[in-house]
Amino acid sequence: MAKQHLYHQIAESIRQDILSQSLRSGDRLPPVRELAERWNCTVGTIQRAYELLAAEGVVTSRPGQGTHVADVSPLAQSEPLRRAQLVHRAESFLLDVLTAGYTEAEVEHALRLALDRWRAAGQATGWPAQTLRFVGSHDPAIALITSHFAGVAPNYTLQLSFVGSVGGLTALAQNQADLAGTHLWDAASGTYNVAAVKQLLPGKKVALLTLAHRRLGLAVLPGNPRGVAGLADLATPGLQFVNRQPGAGTRVWLDAQLERLGIAPDSIAGYTTEAATHTEAARNIAEQQADAALIIESAALSYGLDFIPLATERYDLAIPAEVWPRPPVQSLARWLGTRAAQQAIAALGGYDVTETGRIRWIEQ
Repeated sequence: MAKQHLYHQIAESIRQDILSQSLRSGDRLPPVRELAERWNCTVGTIQRAYELLAAEGVVTSRPGQGTHVADVSPLAQSEPLRRAQLVHRAESFLLDVLTAGYTEAEVEHALRLALDRWRAAGQATGWPAQTLRFVGSHDPAIALITSHFAGVAPNYTLQLSFVGSVGGLTALAQNQADLAGTHLWDAASGTYNVAAVKQLLPGKKVALLTLAHRRLGLAVLPGNPRGVAGLADLATPGLQFVNRQPGAGTRVWLDAQLERLGIAPDSIAGYTTEAATHTEAARNIAEQQADAALIIESAALSYGLDFIPLATERYDLAIPAEVWPRPPVQSLARWLGTRAAQQAIAALGGYDVTETGRIRWIEQ
């Protein structure tokens, strides 16, 4: 394992020299023995590094002439080199964490959570062509769809920006998104999303494509050491809460419930402490920075937290009529209606997929 790690390091060092233009197209790499002395390793280790680079097309070996940087333009080699660099950085990371005792499943899951957090901090700008722009509420099932999207809609990319339900519908209104994820509860009707779409997208014909129904509740540490039973317990002295940001559907639901229960937000310690995603809120609990968070069940399961269910909410993808005919949208709608998609979403935990893929139209 150590020798394999070293030849990857040597190959990575050479890639960096090529990317920085210290080595250019056609330049000859040092002889194997010279580089072996420099790295204090065997000749075989250097040969493995050169073979790896040759397999990637980064270098070429000529009998009697040594090993040279591949004779292609910097522009032509930049993309494959960039991707190769990423793969080898990932392999180095894997070596470290697997050696530390983590399983492959744990590593894959952690990367998914980290990507969720990164997307929540991003901006919905600079979208490339052949891209379907998603802006809206965070949900782990959306990240799952992204990982399947190359097969769902070949030649298209699903770009994500998690800014909350209101932010997603606002992006639609401003033509800064193609579809928005929303789960906005209307207290007057007791329904989800229809009233919000009519208010924020007046006069527009919009499809509501159901992603799933999902369980919403309070996440607490295993064993529930603070004895939390419901929303009323959030005002318990000494109990620390972590909230979602204004405009998040979860925050809208919480505020309506607190008003119904007669609980003042300023009586809850941590009400103004905000997490951008469900998984970020769950991480706060896992790291014992807070005692409770209102999140969906799949996020609680991600961190091994206990979960107290309070409601089941509907999560829809809002898609304007002019966007609906686009090929990637139609491919996504068909995929959500398949058993494979529904099983994959249900496997995340906390989802009811009975109506996944259902389409309703709002005509104003």
